[in-house]
Amino acid sequence: MAHYVAETWTAEEADVLRRYFTNLDEPVFALVNLPEVVKGALFARYSRTHKSLRRLFLDEFVGELDTTGDSSIDATIGLKRAEELYQRVFFEYGDDSVAQLGGVHLACEQSSNLLTKVLEWGRLMAYLEQSTRYIPYDNRLGGRYRFYRDPEILGSALGTRYVGDLDRLFDIYAESLPLMQDWVRTRYPKDPSDSDFVYRQSIKAKALDALRGILPAASLSNVGIYGTGQGYEALLLRMRANPLPEARAYAEMMLTELRKVIPSFLARVDRPDRGGAWSDYLEGTRNAMEEVAGKLFAADDPEPRMPVTLVDFDPDAEDKLLAAMLYPYTDLPEDQVLARVRTMSADERANVANAYVGERANRRHKPGRALERAGYRFDVLSDYGAFRDLQRHRMLTIEWQPLSPNHGYSVPPAVEEAGLADRYHDAMERSAALYDALIGRFPAQAPYAVSLAYRVRYVIQLNVREAMHMLELRTTPQGHPDYREVCQEMHRLIATQAGHPLVADMMRFVDHGTYDLERLDAERRAEQRRLSS
Repeated sequence: MAHYVAETWTAEEADVLRRYFTNLDEPVFALVNLPEVVKGALFARYSRTHKSLRRLFLDEFVGELDTTGDSSIDATIGLKRAEELYQRVFFEYGDDSVAQLGGVHLACEQSSNLLTKVLEWGRLMAYLEQSTRYIPYDNRLGGRYRFYRDPEILGSALGTRYVGDLDRLFDIYAESLPLMQDWVRTRYPKDPSDSDFVYRQSIKAKALDALRGILPAASLSNVGIYGTGQGYEALLLRMRANPLPEARAYAEMMLTELRKVIPSFLARVDRPDRGGAWSDYLEGTRNAMEEVAGKLFAADDPEPRMPVTLVDFDPDAEDKLLAAMLYPYTDLPEDQVLARVRTMSADERANVANAYVGERANRRHKPGRALERAGYRFDVLSDYGAFRDLQRHRMLTIEWQPLSPNHGYSVPPAVEEAGLADRYHDAMERSAALYDALIGRFPAQAPYAVSLAYRVRYVIQLNVREAMHMLELRTTPQGHPDYREVCQEMHRLIATQAGHPLVADMMRFVDHGTYDLERLDAERRAEQRRLSS
């Protein structure tokens, strides 16, 4: 079992916490007996702080709440529920829809960046993850740098090297951070109209963006999840079949805590003939595919490709989109509507699209489901840091290949200009060498050693509606330059390679500009909101 750093509480703090959290010393726990708005606000703040959720609750939330009425509650003891109805309807008769009606806020702390991608795979759940863009990783947890220490690796002859090499990566990060901040201040002097707070936050974000590539995938993160019983069941079944030991161990902790809140919804997970059989099926198909693919492509090396490649699209996508836009406003069969669309002039086509999209005042004004009629499939090779941000978009299909140093790494221009390139390259070489040492004996855990600057290959398939959402959101000026470039190129390929300018024009809030202090305008707006509230 992995060693997690347990927090300590005063008697008074523990008395308050046990009313609202299902345990006080494990990295996985559920939130109970709190208003939904409080749980949502806690998770929102969670992503921008180094604090654990329980500490955050004590420091910033509990003083605003009246907790006296909850003084007799002890949520750390498994709560007994009246479960006869759920047992009969859900378990005996298998009515899965019942499990869509009960939800849980679950905190998942001290999880590696490999595990966070497993946690965030499901579409029908909501996630907030601690951000490497806003939180420096030079502080320690329990006296140690914040990276996952796999028990199997630590118990092997490679254990000392694993800890030593990852400690050195964090040393390089910690030593470089103040130097990078000094360079950013010199490169981007403070505007007299900006407050010290706004300027300081923007400088910090720029420095963290430039250096996050040094951090290994073993770096720890906190993830807040909200999901239904059905969503958690599916997640746990996948995790129990995952080759990563951390994922399987974490699944057991999650199951323990969730059963304190929604036990009936998870009754099948560890039954050998139900959840056990489902997890075995998932593991079996994965193993079979690894064997088949290994035999088919053992002698093949990757051919050169651009970082973003449009690999599949429908040449008739615009016709089909226009027909889908018009269909609800007629009494005609869809094929008849489509036939009429194909005879329309360019002006008529533009008029239909403009009417459907309307006057969008901002990117949150989104057209309807007609845009789900057509889609695109992209093959992307980007650094793992950018992949982490794009992977969290749930209403699309994303599949990724194992993380390794094989595709090389990217060096941010700011690192070069600040004179920190030698340190950066040293970190990358150390990361790759540790991966090479681990991969033969620990194939599932070897990616822990890989720094976030190394590239990973993945495929994204999405319809036009989700493309509008993702490309507009991920090209905003405050976005990280790496994923902004990926999304800008996806937008360009839709317009040029696919030949769908009508579609590209609908995404009017895709921003192709470049910016220096990416967070500056966002911090200015945030301060204005604070001052006006």
